[in-house]
Amino acid sequence: MIGNSTRGRGNESIFTKSFFVLSLLSLVGIFFTVVRFTKGIGAVSNLSDGYPWGIWVAYDVAIGTAVSCGGYTVALLSYIINRGHYHTLVKSAILTSLFGSFLAASSIVVEIGRPWNAHGLLSATSWQPNSAFFELVLCLFGYLVALSLEYLPNLLVLMGRGMPTSLRTLALNSLLRRGLVAWQSAGEVSKPVASSRLVTIINRVLICSAVAGIILPTIHQSALGSLMLIASTKLHPLWHSPFLPLLFLINCIYFGYAIVIFVSILSSFVLDRGFYNAQLAAVGRVIPWLTMAWLVIRIGDVMRRDQVPAVFHGDFYSIFFLAECFLMGIGAIPFFCVRTKHSPRRLFLAAVVMLLGGGLYRFNVYLIGFNPGNGWHYFPSFAEVMIAVGIVSIEILAYQLLIKLLPPLPAQQARY
Repeated sequence: MIGNSTRGRGNESIFTKSFFVLSLLSLVGIFFTVVRFTKGIGAVSNLSDGYPWGIWVAYDVAIGTAVSCGGYTVALLSYIINRGHYHTLVKSAILTSLFGSFLAASSIVVEIGRPWNAHGLLSATSWQPNSAFFELVLCLFGYLVALSLEYLPNLLVLMGRGMPTSLRTLALNSLLRRGLVAWQSAGEVSKPVASSRLVTIINRVLICSAVAGIILPTIHQSALGSLMLIASTKLHPLWHSPFLPLLFLINCIYFGYAIVIFVSILSSFVLDRGFYNAQLAAVGRVIPWLTMAWLVIRIGDVMRRDQVPAVFHGDFYSIFFLAECFLMGIGAIPFFCVRTKHSPRRLFLAAVVMLLGGGLYRFNVYLIGFNPGNGWHYFPSFAEVMIAVGIVSIEILAYQLLIKLLPPLPAQQARY
């Protein structure tokens, strides 16, 4: 059955109910962020020497960087495996990844205990190449730059639409003088076209950013796992494993495919556009095999380290371990039988379950399974939670704005 994606523009008004709710949450988050930087991190958080990181790192960074892997995973299919029919998902995936990276980067800035020392990142003499955290931060900011360059052409189109005619003409004349734009006549109509010089520059930049967008996430996702290897006495044996870098890497790939399905279907629903089921179903077929590989490594490692009794101990830790495995196993099953005409609702629900399972694993490693010893306790304060919620609200607001001004999926016929 063919659905016309232009069957209705839907409610594309910017000032919706969700806009005002998210704006209120954003303002609350900004308020507590200002308090954090004026009165210190202790004024808004329950962090301590035993728990140097909390919900900001566990949720915003660990899970936020997984969200940013949507562009990474689609780029693997489109550019490395050379499956061109996935190209329709690239724009949506890159935008999602861009906001996921901003989420993680913003949280790192808020979480830094002594922000006045952050300038050390800009000084090569202060770098510590042996530090997994240094590698993580460097790759994260590099990936953010690469994604920004990838999405820059879309923003330039938006800026050109809103630019006054006089300024647009001035900018065009400037490009003409530099030889970046030429004039092409078609009958009685003349129009500016990109010159070969401009095309060459754009292609070189985009090729470099695409390569960086594939290499950097591979490094920083494995670094996220490596970061917890040193916590051998503080991380529960159910999660502390020599395979942590590999588990985080595989986790980010199937998480990335799930977030692509989730965001694509959700944005299509919000904009009242056609669902790209053929491409989404093809992406979905990759998820169960990656999940199965992850579960085999995960469970096999637990058995190898004789931690099976801890799995069925019935305590706080075993419940969370079983929950993450159950969610990923249940979420992967529908993708084994996914078809081109698979229901978007079923795809969406299966992707949500996968995101919950994959996110819970990262949350368990960085917070639930972390125990620095007796006498240390942590539960996020209200201000901590609201700062995290505020950052996410700002990201969603900006995403809503961009998908309504520059829809992430082409306005063409889509297959249901």
